[in-house]
Amino acid sequence: MFDFGYIPPAMFLGMVIFMLYGFPVAFSLAAVGLFFGIIGIITGHFSEAFLQALPLRFFGIVSNDLLLAIPFFTFMGAVLERCGLAEDLLEGTGKLFGGIPGGLAYAVILVGAVLGAITGTVAASVITMGVISLPIMLRYGYSPRLATGVIAASGTITQVIPPSLVLVVLADQLGRSVGDMYLGAIGPSILQVAIFVLFILVMSIVRPKSMPPLPKEIRGDLDWALLAKVLMGMVPSIVLIFLVLGTIFMGLATPTEAGALGVVGAMALAALHRRLTWPLIREAMTSTTHITSMVVMILVGSTCFSLVFQGMDGSRWIEHMLSGIPGGPVGFLIFVNIFIFVLAFFLDFFEIAFIVIPMLAPVASSLGIDLIWFGVLICVNMQTSFMHPPFGFALFYLRSIAGKEVKTSDIYMGALPWVGMQLILVAIVIFWPQSVTYWLDRSPKVDPSSIKIEVPGFGGQLGLPPVGGGNGSPQIPGLSLPPLNGLPGAPAPGK
Repeated sequence: MFDFGYIPPAMFLGMVIFMLYGFPVAFSLAAVGLFFGIIGIITGHFSEAFLQALPLRFFGIVSNDLLLAIPFFTFMGAVLERCGLAEDLLEGTGKLFGGIPGGLAYAVILVGAVLGAITGTVAASVITMGVISLPIMLRYGYSPRLATGVIAASGTITQVIPPSLVLVVLADQLGRSVGDMYLGAIGPSILQVAIFVLFILVMSIVRPKSMPPLPKEIRGDLDWALLAKVLMGMVPSIVLIFLVLGTIFMGLATPTEAGALGVVGAMALAALHRRLTWPLIREAMTSTTHITSMVVMILVGSTCFSLVFQGMDGSRWIEHMLSGIPGGPVGFLIFVNIFIFVLAFFLDFFEIAFIVIPMLAPVASSLGIDLIWFGVLICVNMQTSFMHPPFGFALFYLRSIAGKEVKTSDIYMGALPWVGMQLILVAIVIFWPQSVTYWLDRSPKVDPSSIKIEVPGFGGQLGLPPVGGGNGSPQIPGLSLPPLNGLPGAPAPGK
């Protein structure tokens, strides 16, 4: 375990101690990295030449076009959170399904999936749906544990459904295309929604009193007017989803450009709901600035840590420690997912993506694991960081808007079945990789043999004859090169 020295594991232990102490993550990572870098220079285990790369790495972070997608998607979600779209979707869909047991729960899951596909932020979905649907569900007899659990879970679907910010960050850290990450996440997204809906169906049969249907006077008549209202809420959302995701999948726009289109579409929806005001724009810009600054600072700190960690042969230590896990690639994936599940009790998904993933990706690649499959699997796992007690952010968001009649213990206990369902999806993705790769296999393919590059030369086409003239020298018209045996250090003829 310590074949590569004691400093890499000491760095990892130092990082954990700083995290447990509660010091800001970005500064903790930078401090640990620089501190151990100085120790390594003094002891001769680390070259100061590595630190000369830090300014270039910082410049690479702030000049990364891919990371521009983060403020665009964050701003889009912040605008949609305040424009009234969720209220219209929930009201219409709730009345549409309200006549059956668990109808409101179905509506919350479906609307959460739609909001996840157009906002990409968990906080917006959980807070919005909690404010709107939680009082109604409690008023008409829903179990507090079921009501809070379904609202929190519907918000965490946003983590997996494109255009999730987690997928953007993981694509950057794994060196893969964001479009491929989005395509790979389609299957797990559908499976997650299906598992949640199936759970509600089973609960409505086993315990119908915990989720009774809405009274007729509340839901109204199921007529064309209600269907039209639902469609009026869905159609603009579908158009916005196409602007954001369709343009990426069709190759018409990069993720950054699609994010810009999403911002324009979100502002158009806000104007359609007559809520596009300067206070709304100001609040959305403030929220976007805070999140973007946090991401960049964590990325800067993790760069300091990873540079020193790599210079100390930390990557070889990690690979040596994990590549010997029994079970091959499947055993490695099971171990990694258990490890990340435990880390998610204490760390945010940004911190896990920036700190842990760069250490694990080389090992996964050496074991022949597809990095798109690996990234989507980690994303599915990191859903649980928002849900499991006691530090799940979705539970904190829900606690902040729930009334005093809802106990904190009900919120925590209500979340446990949904965490179990998320872990079921993790197991499905581990043992059924086609749930991710199916959509990648259906994406457009390019035959390399069909690619023809024509370079204009001085007389039309530039033709290069095969290498291998006299004495092994290339023969190009108009260009004479000395024979190889005339070059300094070359063997003389016959030797």
